[in-house]
Amino acid sequence: MPRPKRADEKDAIYHALNRGNGRSTIFKKDADYEAFENILAEGLTRSSCRILSYQLMPNHWHFVLQPTVDGGMSDFLRWVSLTHTMRYHAHYKTAGEGHVYQGRFKSFPVQDDDHFLVLCRYVERNAKRVKLVKDAEDWRWGSLYRWSRSSEPLPRLLTPWPIPREANWIRRVNEPLDEKEIDSIRWSIRRGSPLGEPGWVESIARRLDLESTLRPRGRPKKKLPNESRLPRNES
Repeated sequence: MPRPKRADEKDAIYHALNRGNGRSTIFKKDADYEAFENILAEGLTRSSCRILSYQLMPNHWHFVLQPTVDGGMSDFLRWVSLTHTMRYHAHYKTAGEGHVYQGRFKSFPVQDDDHFLVLCRYVERNAKRVKLVKDAEDWRWGSLYRWSRSSEPLPRLLTPWPIPREANWIRRVNEPLDEKEIDSIRWSIRRGSPLGEPGWVESIARRLDLESTLRPRGRPKKKLPNESRLPRNES
């Protein structure tokens, strides 16, 4: 089966996600997270991409990114993933023992309105959701922790957002998302489909050749041979 087309346009906003191979742990101690953040800083100097929001978890990571040239997100994450893999194997002396990541990263475009804010809440509360911390802003390995400091810790990674944060942002991140919001984001993660208002989703999917991501996977249900001749239920 061919890989689905990946959208990666200048100035658009994207969510990107990748996991450890077999969901294995890729950040085993604080020094692993610190090393990865240093790789991110290096990657930002090499690629034309901005980090708007992110969270590093023990076995996966989330980013909300904005490339500043066409293809900038893929260039950035390709370099980051390759460099992280090489340095991980060198540090743990595991060269030749398998992949660090499950495969190429997943991504989808996001509308720069309330959907962007909901997505950033989803990303920034990940550690709280799985009870790694009591309060979302206490997870050191993400954008909310950095944003909540009086000045961003080094290395500086974040870019100002294209739209204002909601008032009382930290409180909002700590509040659970509703089921509809979570379902929409998880569908986009699984399918790579755009996240936004229905009209925007249809328009961007058509323009970027992502229409297949809007349809459920699998073959359509076959009609029974005599289905068209079955009597209708006149109720």
